[in-house]
Amino acid sequence: MEQLTVNIAGQQIAYLESPGGRGSQDDRAVIFVHGNSSSARTWLPVLTGNFGRQFRCLALDLPGHGQSEPARDQSDYSLPGYAAVLADFARTLGAADAVVVGWSMGGQIVLEAAPTLQDAAGFVIFGAPPVASAAQFTEAFLPNPVMNAIGSASLSESEARSFAESFTAPGSALATSEFVSDILATDGAARAGLGSSVGEGRFADEVAIVAELRRPLAILHGAGEQLVNLDYLRKLTIPALWRGQVQLIPHAGHAPHQETPQQFAALLTDFIGDLGG
Repeated sequence: MEQLTVNIAGQQIAYLESPGGRGSQDDRAVIFVHGNSSSARTWLPVLTGNFGRQFRCLALDLPGHGQSEPARDQSDYSLPGYAAVLADFARTLGAADAVVVGWSMGGQIVLEAAPTLQDAAGFVIFGAPPVASAAQFTEAFLPNPVMNAIGSASLSESEARSFAESFTAPGSALATSEFVSDILATDGAARAGLGSSVGEGRFADEVAIVAELRRPLAILHGAGEQLVNLDYLRKLTIPALWRGQVQLIPHAGHAPHQETPQQFAALLTDFIGDLGG
């Protein structure tokens, strides 16, 4: 797996690229966008498996996360700021027609960027309920004390562990040490900036975006999800929703790409297959 960097608007953005798709019949690119206080390496269980060998996978580290530089302008620590980076990343890497996959905050970034990603083949989100306003977060997300950590500039190791444990289904055997490491390594200003920008309503009306979207959108959901409200997702109007319903993944919580990577990859493969040429 190659660790590479690319210059996006004067900033060094790190990313992982799998060798899949090159010279094969299906050279489809897939862009992966991680969540709050995570990094590109969260996608390794998918990128290093059969999926990564079949498709050209690009997983970026958002500014202030993983190996990417911190944001030079603090206002870039926001959904619109991250969406601009994603759109530039897709264009710069020659992957404007990619399938774009977003986890948690990454899913919100994908929705924010969707209107500008005009050539994208389709979108996949999970752990990311579309919302129209900050007030809607209380309905879209389940009550969980770790939600307070999302916008906190400073987290202790025990707080980071609690945050990470919310990513998995209750009783999961998955080790959370890599989640914790990524959380602690993230620029605290990234969380604080995101929290304040969301609180101020500086993000797009995602409910309107999914209602008007004409390219296919898959919404995946771990059956043991501890953060996102499934009932809320099922009430949304999404004409382009893949298979007409939210796709439940058994034995997984907020992070099925880590907990059940083979099932997760199989759904992605099916989604891409349904897109056709």
